[in-house]
Amino acid sequence: MEGMPARRQTPTIRLRRLAAELRRIRTGAGLTREHVTEHTGINAATLYRIETARARPQRRTLIALLDLYEVPEPRRSAVLLLIQDVGSQGGLRAIHSELRDEYVAYISFEAEAREVRNYESLFIPGLLQTEGYARAVINSAFPTAAAREIEHRVQARVERKAVLSKNEPLQMRAVMDEAALRRMVGGPRVMREQMQHLTAMAEEPHIALQIIPFSAGAHAGMPGSFVLMSFPDVEDPEIIYVDSMAGDLFLESETEVRRYEAIFERLCTLALSPDATSQLIATLAKEEQ
Repeated sequence: MEGMPARRQTPTIRLRRLAAELRRIRTGAGLTREHVTEHTGINAATLYRIETARARPQRRTLIALLDLYEVPEPRRSAVLLLIQDVGSQGGLRAIHSELRDEYVAYISFEAEAREVRNYESLFIPGLLQTEGYARAVINSAFPTAAAREIEHRVQARVERKAVLSKNEPLQMRAVMDEAALRRMVGGPRVMREQMQHLTAMAEEPHIALQIIPFSAGAHAGMPGSFVLMSFPDVEDPEIIYVDSMAGDLFLESETEVRRYEAIFERLCTLALSPDATSQLIATLAKEEQ
């Protein structure tokens, strides 16, 4: 509708893969974006958005680029196949259309990831939350939301956990500050169930859980939480997700990825071992009884 703001293209795995492939082909051909604009008429801003996964190219635009780059078969057909799937959000249910774009994109990335490394300073990681804990967190985070919206958000969080039980489950390394365990969310019963659930999940071979104790003092994770994701296809670069009150961020430059990887490894070094972490969680679970 005229006068309405355009819905921003949210990133997906396939859109990022297409963008990366087009950048590789163009630079491999020794062409600048200015050269491409001059010879195809494609707006420079549009080309930039396509190559940074901020816009989905129309088929005719993609064909014009492949013609200019003189891309041979079968690579040409492989690139054209990508455009057929870039709108896919990993099988998300229709109710997720009511969630914010960045969160839907995050769920899509998580569904296709091979491994996530998650640091949380104040919350239990989303994938490890019980429904009761998730509901208490969401009710507090969105105090003015309608009951229907709350239910959709809770259901989305519950459905996300399927990635931990599929045939080839997501590999998860989770580090939490002790504050996440100590904060009473939803009351004693909810916290007792949450601790019992964490104990069970920590026994899964594809989940490594560590706690940074209060005794560790100040550390690099105190400014906030983040998630590092890596994917099965080597052509898909790692991505960082940062959720804050100022908004959600997706970071993917090599410099940013390496910095967050270094921070995560430092946090793992400060944290209790997985065995000691399980013992602490079991202790806290008894305290809630």
